[in-house]
Amino acid sequence: MFQFAFTRAYCTNNIRRKWKEFEKTLGCAEEGRRHQNQAFYPDWASYTLGVFICLSCSGIHRNIPQVSKVKSVRLDAWDEAQVEFMASHGNDAARARFESKVPSFYYRPTPSDCQGLVRAVVNSAGQDPEVPEPYGYREGFLWKRGRDNGQFLSRKFVLTEREGALKYFNRNDAKEPKAVMKIEHLNATFQPAKIGHPHGLQVTYLKDNSTRNIFIYHEDGKEIVDWFNALRAARFHYLQVAFPGASDADLVPKLSRNYLKEGYMEKTGPKQTEGFRKRWFTMDDRRLMYFKDPLDAFARGEVFIGSKESGYTVLHGFPPSTQGHHWPHGITIVTPDRKFLFACETESDQREWVAAFQKAVDRPMLPQEYAVEAHFKHKP
Repeated sequence: MFQFAFTRAYCTNNIRRKWKEFEKTLGCAEEGRRHQNQAFYPDWASYTLGVFICLSCSGIHRNIPQVSKVKSVRLDAWDEAQVEFMASHGNDAARARFESKVPSFYYRPTPSDCQGLVRAVVNSAGQDPEVPEPYGYREGFLWKRGRDNGQFLSRKFVLTEREGALKYFNRNDAKEPKAVMKIEHLNATFQPAKIGHPHGLQVTYLKDNSTRNIFIYHEDGKEIVDWFNALRAARFHYLQVAFPGASDADLVPKLSRNYLKEGYMEKTGPKQTEGFRKRWFTMDDRRLMYFKDPLDAFARGEVFIGSKESGYTVLHGFPPSTQGHHWPHGITIVTPDRKFLFACETESDQREWVAAFQKAVDRPMLPQEYAVEAHFKHKP
């Protein structure tokens, strides 16, 4: 579909042959998309970077003209020099060139990522593709949401790999941190819609064996991406020590994780005779947490969802005679100890939640997950 534009640019036979090679592996350079779905076909190109990108990412590139300049492959005119540049570069060459300059823990965008994260990562790579070292220590100021008043205030954060912790301080001159978050149990995920800022980051860690959320952002997208990668670096180096025989490919997926599913459902209590109440739910790996508000610091409750081999099952619908729910689409999670009942507002919500739960149930449990399950069973 692209040869018309390039023919107008008087491509040589050599360039035409090169274009044929591109078509076999065409995809968005930023998100790794392939063109099975027409919506993700790379109809655009950065003629300064020599990569093909999808419509969504073309908007990101247009907003960072100091890094990238964009043209439509089909609609814009191309001169022969630009075509030759594209032919001599391309997505695979660009990816190899840029990614060779960054370590394994550096985050690569995916199709499911929010636009703010993709924009910040692209901009960060364009400004400083070599990524500053070392990552063992970092400090700076971030806007943090107050646990009780909900206000965002500037707070000093310190990341130290030597202590294996991320700390923040309520005052610039404070001797002791307000909180210490151990890298071992820390996760970070971008949440711009929830936080209300394009560079919003949600950090979770364990406090007294319960999940604690903090919500932070920085006005500069590159700065928050640098923090995000610094946290991933700390996790990477911790895991290298914890699992000395593991390869980089094994460790990278464990550095940070996005939630399997978030949204509102209704729930009832353990007796299943109480009224159903609307709550915000987050499915984080095998932890299903519910909150009164999406920005609550602590969950009102947590449910461990194990594997089918351990007696966990996900069912569509409610048990007979269930009453008190306002939403019609039920889900029942059966665990070895009890049943949990949830109600969804729409059938599509129900399907998505069931799929998220089933993904956890179908996956065999790891040895360390049995310890987490045991903790949940003895939780007061």
